[in-house]
Amino acid sequence: MNLAGKVSIVTGGAQGIGKAIARTLAEHGSAVAVVDVNAEQAAQTAEEIRGLGVAALAQRVDVVDHAATATAVKEVIEKLGRVDILVNNAGITRDGLLLRMKPEDFDLVISINLKGTFNYTCAVLPAMLKQRAGRIVNVASVMGLVGNPGQANYSASKAGVIGLTRTTAKEVASRGITVNAVAPGFIETAMTQKLPEAARAEILKRVPLGVVGQPEDVANGVLFLASDAARYITGHVLVIDGGLIE
Repeated sequence: MNLAGKVSIVTGGAQGIGKAIARTLAEHGSAVAVVDVNAEQAAQTAEEIRGLGVAALAQRVDVVDHAATATAVKEVIEKLGRVDILVNNAGITRDGLLLRMKPEDFDLVISINLKGTFNYTCAVLPAMLKQRAGRIVNVASVMGLVGNPGQANYSASKAGVIGLTRTTAKEVASRGITVNAVAPGFIETAMTQKLPEAARAEILKRVPLGVVGQPEDVANGVLFLASDAARYITGHVLVIDGGLIE
């Protein structure tokens, strides 16, 4: 899974799962554009990646802004030479029971998680189509497959990402571009660390492996799908959940 000479874009790449993905791709030789709304953290992550011996670019981008994503991808191509891999990781939660959910919270989650994925996919495809090669990996969630009480907006957005993944895969396969998704389960992040211990224990009871996943577990799945080792896989959803929903 050698990515030497490749250029990757990772949205939401400044921290958590996104940072683990960015570092893992860099460790395998890819230059990385770290995209995030937090410019300071994006710059810090990019600096860490340069320390691994590859080029890195930090970009502050709102993935909901269609024009801004196109401009950002153009900058990546200008400064890093090309774009080979896109990882659509940027996402948020605004949890609440459906009947109490504010419309603006529903709209915001859909906009960032689903429309953001659409925007960046549209932004990179012209370059990938021209070079007749590319890898797109979307970060979905097991909640997009099975749903979860209190997460109607998040589950809907991730189900949408899965549908977008499968459709895009069919549209661009003839041009040598693969489009896949990973669906993480209970992963150790800043978000899950805020859960009460009783809630964490209850979730772990449902995980056959009995442990919380790490961001690197997701990153390794992304690495595989982004590499030539997965050249004959497209339109697939790789579940990374310790057996939670299987």
